[in-house]
Amino acid sequence: MLKYNIMHTAQQKDKEISFFDRHAESDVYDAFTPESNVLLISAFKRLTNLPPGSHIIDIGCGSGVFTQLLREAGYRVVGLDISPKLIERGKNVYPGLELIVGDAEALPFADGSFDGVLLSGIVHHFPDPRKIAAETYRVLRPGGRFMAFDPNRMNPFMYLYRDRSSPLYSSVGVTENERPLLPKQAAAVFKNAGFSVTTDYLSGLALRYLASKQARIFLPIYNWVDRVIFGFGILKPVRPFVLTSGEKPAAT
Repeated sequence: MLKYNIMHTAQQKDKEISFFDRHAESDVYDAFTPESNVLLISAFKRLTNLPPGSHIIDIGCGSGVFTQLLREAGYRVVGLDISPKLIERGKNVYPGLELIVGDAEALPFADGSFDGVLLSGIVHHFPDPRKIAAETYRVLRPGGRFMAFDPNRMNPFMYLYRDRSSPLYSSVGVTENERPLLPKQAAAVFKNAGFSVTTDYLSGLALRYLASKQARIFLPIYNWVDRVIFGFGILKPVRPFVLTSGEKPAAT
Protein backbone atom coordinates (compact mmCIF):
# COMPACT_ATOMS: atom_id res chain seq x y z
CA MET A 1 0.00 0.00 0.00
CA LEU A 2 1.31 3.45 -0.89
CA LYS A 3 2.10 5.76 1.99
CA TYR A 4 1.88 9.55 1.88
CA ASN A 5 3.53 12.01 4.20
CA ILE A 6 0.24 13.50 5.42
CA MET A 7 -1.94 13.78 8.52
CA HIS A 8 -5.17 12.49 7.00
CA THR A 9 -6.09 9.86 4.42
CA ALA A 10 -9.50 11.25 3.42
CA GLN A 11 -10.10 14.50 1.60
CA GLN A 12 -11.82 17.13 3.74
CA LYS A 13 -14.44 18.04 1.18
CA ASP A 14 -16.07 20.80 3.19
CA LYS A 15 -12.79 22.69 3.22
CA GLU A 16 -12.37 22.22 -0.54
CA ILE A 17 -15.85 23.60 -1.19
CA SER A 18 -15.53 26.58 1.13
CA PHE A 19 -12.06 27.46 -0.17
CA PHE A 20 -13.02 27.44 -3.84
CA ASP A 21 -16.42 29.02 -3.28
CA ARG A 22 -14.60 31.95 -1.65
CA HIS A 23 -12.30 32.27 -4.65
CA ALA A 24 -15.02 31.95 -7.27
CA GLU A 25 -15.59 35.69 -7.58
CA SER A 26 -11.91 36.55 -8.01
CA ASP A 27 -10.79 37.85 -11.40
CA VAL A 28 -7.40 36.24 -10.76
CA TYR A 29 -8.76 32.82 -9.82
CA ASP A 30 -7.27 31.17 -12.93
CA ALA A 31 -3.63 30.69 -12.00
CA PHE A 32 -2.10 30.11 -15.44
CA THR A 33 -1.72 32.51 -18.33
CA PRO A 34 -3.94 31.84 -21.38
CA GLU A 35 -0.90 30.58 -23.32
CA SER A 36 -0.17 28.07 -20.55
CA ASN A 37 -3.77 26.84 -20.60
CA VAL A 38 -3.40 26.11 -24.32
CA LEU A 39 -0.11 24.30 -23.63
CA LEU A 40 -1.83 21.98 -21.17
CA ILE A 41 -4.60 21.13 -23.62
CA SER A 42 -1.95 20.44 -26.27
CA ALA A 43 -0.32 18.01 -23.82
CA PHE A 44 -3.69 16.31 -23.29
CA LYS A 45 -4.17 15.84 -27.03
CA ARG A 46 -0.61 14.55 -27.45
CA LEU A 47 -0.66 12.09 -24.57
CA THR A 48 -4.19 10.73 -25.08
CA ASN A 49 -4.24 10.89 -28.89
CA LEU A 50 -8.02 11.18 -28.74
CA PRO A 51 -9.59 12.53 -31.94
CA PRO A 52 -12.07 15.42 -32.11
CA GLY A 53 -15.57 14.23 -31.37
CA SER A 54 -14.44 12.07 -28.46
CA HIS A 55 -16.54 12.34 -25.30
CA ILE A 56 -14.39 13.90 -22.55
CA ILE A 57 -14.97 14.73 -18.91
CA ASP A 58 -12.90 17.48 -17.29
CA ILE A 59 -12.77 16.57 -13.59
CA GLY A 60 -11.88 19.45 -11.30
CA CYS A 61 -12.90 21.87 -14.01
CA GLY A 62 -13.19 24.89 -11.74
CA SER A 63 -14.71 27.74 -13.73
CA GLY A 64 -14.43 25.78 -16.98
CA VAL A 65 -11.30 27.21 -18.61
CA PHE A 66 -9.97 23.84 -19.76
CA THR A 67 -13.46 22.52 -20.47
CA GLN A 68 -14.01 25.38 -22.88
CA LEU A 69 -10.65 24.82 -24.58
CA LEU A 70 -11.54 21.15 -25.03
CA ARG A 71 -14.84 22.18 -26.61
CA GLU A 72 -13.00 24.55 -28.94
CA ALA A 73 -10.70 21.65 -29.89
CA GLY A 74 -13.74 19.73 -31.15
CA TYR A 75 -14.41 17.39 -28.23
CA ARG A 76 -17.83 16.63 -26.75
CA VAL A 77 -17.13 17.67 -23.20
CA VAL A 78 -18.61 17.99 -19.74
CA GLY A 79 -16.93 19.65 -16.77
CA LEU A 80 -17.35 18.62 -13.13
CA ASP A 81 -16.27 20.41 -9.97
CA ILE A 82 -17.08 20.23 -6.27
CA SER A 83 -17.55 24.01 -5.93
CA PRO A 84 -21.09 25.19 -6.77
CA LYS A 85 -19.98 28.80 -7.08
CA LEU A 86 -17.19 27.97 -9.53
CA ILE A 87 -19.66 26.01 -11.64
CA GLU A 88 -22.05 28.96 -11.53
CA ARG A 89 -19.28 31.30 -12.61
CA GLY A 90 -18.30 28.98 -15.47
CA LYS A 91 -21.86 28.84 -16.78
CA ASN A 92 -21.98 32.64 -16.82
CA VAL A 93 -18.62 32.98 -18.58
CA TYR A 94 -19.11 30.13 -21.09
CA PRO A 95 -22.79 29.98 -22.13
CA GLY A 96 -23.89 26.54 -23.27
CA LEU A 97 -20.92 24.73 -21.74
CA GLU A 98 -22.04 21.64 -19.82
CA LEU A 99 -20.78 22.09 -16.26
CA ILE A 100 -22.08 20.20 -13.24
CA VAL A 101 -21.41 20.05 -9.51
CA GLY A 102 -20.08 16.70 -8.38
CA ASP A 103 -17.57 14.71 -6.35
CA ALA A 104 -14.59 13.19 -8.18
CA GLU A 105 -14.68 10.22 -5.80
CA ALA A 106 -18.34 9.45 -6.66
CA LEU A 107 -18.91 10.48 -10.27
CA PRO A 108 -22.59 10.68 -11.33
CA PHE A 109 -22.06 8.75 -14.56
CA ALA A 110 -22.52 5.18 -15.70
CA ASP A 111 -19.63 2.82 -16.31
CA GLY A 112 -17.87 3.41 -19.63
CA SER A 113 -19.48 6.81 -20.26
CA PHE A 114 -16.40 8.58 -21.64
CA ASP A 115 -13.61 8.21 -24.17
CA GLY A 116 -11.26 10.42 -22.19
CA VAL A 117 -10.72 12.05 -18.81
CA LEU A 118 -8.78 15.19 -17.98
CA LEU A 119 -7.94 15.45 -14.30
CA SER A 120 -7.38 19.19 -14.06
CA GLY A 121 -4.86 19.71 -11.28
CA ILE A 122 -7.03 17.72 -8.92
CA VAL A 123 -5.19 14.52 -7.97
CA HIS A 124 -2.90 16.37 -5.55
CA HIS A 125 -6.01 17.54 -3.68
CA PHE A 126 -6.60 13.95 -2.50
CA PRO A 127 -4.35 12.72 0.31
CA ASP A 128 -5.28 9.21 -0.82
CA PRO A 129 -6.07 9.31 -4.57
CA ARG A 130 -7.05 5.67 -4.98
CA LYS A 131 -10.78 6.43 -5.15
CA ILE A 132 -10.38 9.06 -7.85
CA ALA A 133 -8.19 6.66 -9.84
CA ALA A 134 -10.83 3.95 -9.49
CA GLU A 135 -13.62 6.31 -10.57
CA THR A 136 -11.57 7.47 -13.56
CA TYR A 137 -11.16 3.84 -14.57
CA ARG A 138 -14.86 3.10 -14.06
CA VAL A 139 -16.27 5.91 -16.21
CA LEU A 140 -13.85 5.29 -19.10
CA ARG A 141 -14.83 2.92 -21.87
CA PRO A 142 -12.43 0.05 -22.66
CA GLY A 143 -9.51 1.62 -24.48
CA GLY A 144 -10.32 5.04 -23.00
CA ARG A 145 -7.51 7.34 -21.88
CA PHE A 146 -6.82 9.91 -19.21
CA MET A 147 -4.29 12.62 -18.36
CA ALA A 148 -3.68 14.29 -15.01
CA PHE A 149 -1.46 17.29 -14.36
CA ASP A 150 -0.20 18.12 -10.88
CA PRO A 151 2.66 19.92 -9.14
CA ASN A 152 5.80 17.79 -9.05
CA ARG A 153 7.30 17.26 -5.59
CA MET A 154 10.69 16.66 -7.23
CA ASN A 155 10.74 20.27 -8.43
CA PRO A 156 12.64 22.44 -5.92
CA PHE A 157 10.17 25.32 -6.10
CA MET A 158 7.13 23.09 -5.64
CA TYR A 159 8.77 21.27 -2.76
CA LEU A 160 10.06 24.33 -0.93
CA TYR A 161 6.90 26.39 -1.30
CA ARG A 162 4.12 23.81 -1.18
CA ASP A 163 5.29 20.69 0.67
CA ARG A 164 4.46 20.56 4.37
CA SER A 165 7.86 19.10 5.23
CA SER A 166 9.67 22.13 3.78
CA PRO A 167 10.90 24.85 6.16
CA LEU A 168 9.62 27.40 3.62
CA TYR A 169 6.15 25.89 3.25
CA SER A 170 3.34 28.38 2.71
CA SER A 171 -0.32 27.49 3.26
CA VAL A 172 -1.48 30.73 1.66
CA GLY A 173 -3.61 30.07 -1.41
CA VAL A 174 -3.98 26.30 -0.98
CA THR A 175 -6.38 24.01 0.83
CA GLU A 176 -5.41 21.72 3.69
CA ASN A 177 -5.77 18.75 1.35
CA GLU A 178 -3.12 19.78 -1.17
CA ARG A 179 0.46 18.60 -1.53
CA PRO A 180 2.81 18.14 -4.50
CA LEU A 181 2.95 14.61 -5.93
CA LEU A 182 5.85 12.23 -6.27
CA PRO A 183 5.65 11.05 -9.91
CA LYS A 184 6.31 7.40 -9.08
CA GLN A 185 3.57 7.35 -6.45
CA ALA A 186 1.06 8.98 -8.78
CA ALA A 187 1.87 6.48 -11.53
CA ALA A 188 1.57 3.56 -9.10
CA VAL A 189 -1.91 4.63 -7.95
CA PHE A 190 -3.27 4.61 -11.50
CA LYS A 191 -1.40 1.44 -12.43
CA ASN A 192 -2.95 -0.32 -9.43
CA ALA A 193 -6.37 0.90 -10.62
CA GLY A 194 -5.84 -1.08 -13.83
CA PHE A 195 -4.32 1.42 -16.27
CA SER A 196 -1.20 1.15 -18.35
CA VAL A 197 0.56 4.33 -17.27
CA THR A 198 3.18 6.73 -18.59
CA THR A 199 4.75 9.74 -16.89
CA ASP A 200 5.80 12.97 -18.55
CA TYR A 201 6.80 16.39 -17.28
CA LEU A 202 5.97 19.93 -18.31
CA SER A 203 7.69 23.27 -17.92
CA GLY A 204 6.77 26.67 -19.32
CA LEU A 205 3.43 26.90 -17.52
CA ALA A 206 3.62 30.54 -16.57
CA LEU A 207 1.74 31.51 -13.43
CA ARG A 208 0.01 34.87 -13.44
CA TYR A 209 -1.01 34.93 -9.80
CA LEU A 210 0.04 33.75 -6.34
CA ALA A 211 -2.09 34.35 -3.26
CA SER A 212 0.88 35.32 -1.10
CA LYS A 213 1.90 38.94 -1.65
CA GLN A 214 5.43 38.13 -0.52
CA ALA A 215 5.82 35.23 -2.93
CA ARG A 216 4.25 37.26 -5.73
CA ILE A 217 7.36 39.45 -5.80
CA PHE A 218 9.39 36.46 -7.02
CA LEU A 219 6.85 35.28 -9.61
CA PRO A 220 8.70 36.75 -12.63
CA ILE A 221 11.87 34.98 -11.49
CA TYR A 222 10.02 31.68 -11.09
CA ASN A 223 8.42 31.98 -14.52
CA TRP A 224 11.80 32.74 -16.12
CA VAL A 225 13.55 29.81 -14.43
CA ASP A 226 10.66 27.52 -15.31
CA ARG A 227 10.73 28.54 -18.98
CA VAL A 228 14.49 28.75 -19.52
CA ILE A 229 16.26 26.49 -17.03
CA PHE A 230 13.78 23.64 -16.61
CA GLY A 231 13.28 23.51 -20.36
CA PHE A 232 16.60 21.64 -20.70
CA GLY A 233 16.03 17.94 -21.31
CA ILE A 234 18.39 16.84 -18.56
CA LEU A 235 16.13 18.55 -16.02
CA LYS A 236 12.92 17.00 -17.31
CA PRO A 237 12.20 14.89 -14.17
CA VAL A 238 12.31 18.00 -11.97
CA ARG A 239 10.06 20.20 -14.09
CA PRO A 240 7.30 21.88 -12.06
CA PHE A 241 4.42 19.74 -13.33
CA VAL A 242 4.08 16.00 -13.66
CA LEU A 243 1.74 14.60 -16.33
CA THR A 244 0.35 11.19 -15.46
CA SER A 245 -1.48 9.53 -18.34
CA GLY A 246 -2.75 6.12 -19.19
CA GLU A 247 -5.09 3.81 -21.04
CA LYS A 248 -7.78 1.43 -19.82
CA PRO A 249 -7.30 -1.99 -21.36
CA ALA A 250 -9.43 -2.68 -24.40
CA ALA A 251 -12.22 -5.21 -24.03
CA THR A 252 -11.17 -8.76 -24.85
